[in-house]
Amino acid sequence: GRLGQGSLPLLRIAVGPHAAMSSAPARLRSLLARPGCHLMPCCFDPLSARLVEASGFPVTFASGFSVAAAHGLPDTGLLSYGEMEHAMRRITGSLKAVPCIGDGDTGYGNAVNAKRTVAGYARAGLAGIMIEDQVSPKRCGHTQGKAVVDRAAATARVRAAVDAARETAGSADDAI
Repeated sequence: GRLGQGSLPLLRIAVGPHAAMSSAPARLRSLLARPGCHLMPCCFDPLSARLVEASGFPVTFASGFSVAAAHGLPDTGLLSYGEMEHAMRRITGSLKAVPCIGDGDTGYGNAVNAKRTVAGYARAGLAGIMIEDQVSPKRCGHTQGKAVVDRAAATARVRAAVDAARETAGSADDAI
């Protein structure tokens, strides 16, 4: 059967007036509180995000690899924070109810940059963010030979990300 029509048990998130009442992070938390695995296709622009939503998937992921590829570039950190934040804003602006998690790369630098990235992505309407612990310049997550930052740098990025999430949230449910 077609996807969403008997071949896979898909979870649907309500579209309509009630969906707009909850934030993207709250909708993601609601989804994750439900049992089972939740398929999360990647998107790279507003059209691909809408196709994920129209196909009945409950969540999407704006992949750095796919956004870079759509620009004809490898996923090696060539797109700037500003370019990615703009892409995330366009993607979330196209979605009606499905929450989107965004690829925050390495946070685009140190802990201060990671804090800026989380705050910007939260303002862009993302439900969540993934930040890598790679050194800069980074390598695509699908390739060999990656190196990670030391524990102190990784811990500082996480603390800065949590601070930004709390500072930008209107309530605990709104924290990215």
